[in-house]
Amino acid sequence: MARNSKPGTVAEQLVAQLVDAGVRRIYGVVGDSLNPIVDAVRRSGGSSEGGIDWIHVRHEEAAAFAASAEAQLTGQLAVCAGSCGPGNLHLINGLYDANRSGAPVLAIASHIPSVQIGSSFFQETHPDRLFVECSVYAELISTAEQSPRVVHSAVQHALGAPGVAVVTLPGDIADEPVGRPAPSFVKTGTPSLVPDDADVRRLAAAIDEASTVAIFAGAGAKDARTELLELAELLGAPIGHSLRGKEYVQYDNPFDIGMTELLGYGAAHDGIHDADLLLLIGTDFPYDQFLPDRVRTAQIDSAAEKLGRRTSLDFAVHGDAKSTLAALLPLVQRKSDRSFLKRTLDRHETLMTKVVGAYTTPVKQRTPIHPEYAASILDDLAARDAVFTSDTGMCNVWTARYLNPNGSRRFVSSALHGSMANALPHAIGAQVAFPTRQVVSLSGDGGLSMLMGELLTVAMYRLPVKIVVFNNSTLGMVKLEMLVDGIPDFGVDVPATDYAAIASALKIFSRRIEDPADLESGIAAALEHDGPALVDIVTDPNALSLPPTITGEQVKGFALAMSRMVMNGGVGEAVQMAKSNLRNVPLPSQFDPRR
Repeated sequence: MARNSKPGTVAEQLVAQLVDAGVRRIYGVVGDSLNPIVDAVRRSGGSSEGGIDWIHVRHEEAAAFAASAEAQLTGQLAVCAGSCGPGNLHLINGLYDANRSGAPVLAIASHIPSVQIGSSFFQETHPDRLFVECSVYAELISTAEQSPRVVHSAVQHALGAPGVAVVTLPGDIADEPVGRPAPSFVKTGTPSLVPDDADVRRLAAAIDEASTVAIFAGAGAKDARTELLELAELLGAPIGHSLRGKEYVQYDNPFDIGMTELLGYGAAHDGIHDADLLLLIGTDFPYDQFLPDRVRTAQIDSAAEKLGRRTSLDFAVHGDAKSTLAALLPLVQRKSDRSFLKRTLDRHETLMTKVVGAYTTPVKQRTPIHPEYAASILDDLAARDAVFTSDTGMCNVWTARYLNPNGSRRFVSSALHGSMANALPHAIGAQVAFPTRQVVSLSGDGGLSMLMGELLTVAMYRLPVKIVVFNNSTLGMVKLEMLVDGIPDFGVDVPATDYAAIASALKIFSRRIEDPADLESGIAAALEHDGPALVDIVTDPNALSLPPTITGEQVKGFALAMSRMVMNGGVGEAVQMAKSNLRNVPLPSQFDPRR
């Protein structure tokens, strides 16, 4: 189908609508009910001819993850597709990730022949029902006349929410002649949500009344960085941030005090618990056990349904962060007392130097390799505008603590859905969208092995993705969860695997690193390689993430698990675990029974 020719079938019309909306590619796996769409993509001539490319992944879940990453990084509509039944069901986990991340993704779920729907036909499912929970829009196209408006509505919902829109299209309907013209796509800018003046004034009065104020900001503050720092300077307020807020809040920020919860580091926990007033700005931080219950709290968010759903609020402002802070700044008085800010920043510096930094200097010759040290080397060597994707679990911890944003680097993870295996397919979407930019996948061996077939996708398209595997032959975060609950780790270990050898068999440049002395040269060689590369780093399975604030109950659980491990004959493992983590365990005097 020529770029400017009139579409003859529903499938051709759908592809033309996607082109009109700026879509350049579809990620997916071909299949019979999807064939009319795939053929329409072929006849569009590809993106170089003004049409659409087909990106052939090995699993539809990876297609959805790839589209999710592309949409998050570009802010533009991205598309994935799956054939009927099992094909489109494979999309669902990646679509949950995309929808919860607010990624504008359109998923094409092809369906069995329309005359067979409802007859328990071969591969019959009901995608229009199954995808409702992980989408902002899900509709079944039943006629050619209905198709153009449903597709148009799906595009508008995906971009407007933003989130996932799912179009279910039977294969026979896709092959029918066009029933009616398609509505034109008109791109709009991003609107502002201006808050109510009375709400802002009430918050300003509360800020003036408070002796000390702390800020905890998330990804919702990404467009309000200037206003956020101005407010912090005005109030002498330390700023903590969520994982998704890290890339927008942390860099060049003299008020930064890091993160809290299991991924956390620094003094964020102390800062938000010790203030008179806590401001939650653009964050839906889900772990209420890490939020204070005795501190007056205000929340600013553009989504009214998020206000107060994590912790009880004293003040709430419905508005986007930039508009709200712009209205708030002229109303608040400057606080002259900077002792709270100084005390919190000093605490942050101590924790960063003595706790988070404990593994990055004295372990250069220790094997197995400490993952923290490997992450710090990667941070030093990666490009200033690198895109990092990170698997859920320990890889997220090392990303949060050791990879530093600078205003140009980007970070993508399954931070809200928490899925394993996301890093490599996320990296595929990022690299396809930015072919000349350095993209680094921080993959755990558990996550990589789950969707390892996508190494074939990387090899097939010669995508220059750099895959850094933290290979500890165990599910580290699950092990930690068991230990703090007093349960000896069980079912978390897997046989040692040489992922470098697997990559090499696919003609992907690879290095396996077991000696920390080889880390810098091995990672540098991979990053400098012109093409796909994989670095298989054999790391310490007993190096666990410890939160910046450890409760007595957590210590009791850990000690109980260790005791049970020793009684079951695992004394060697218990000793090694103690050696691996002793630096990061605070002294008993550091425990606060109130926490």
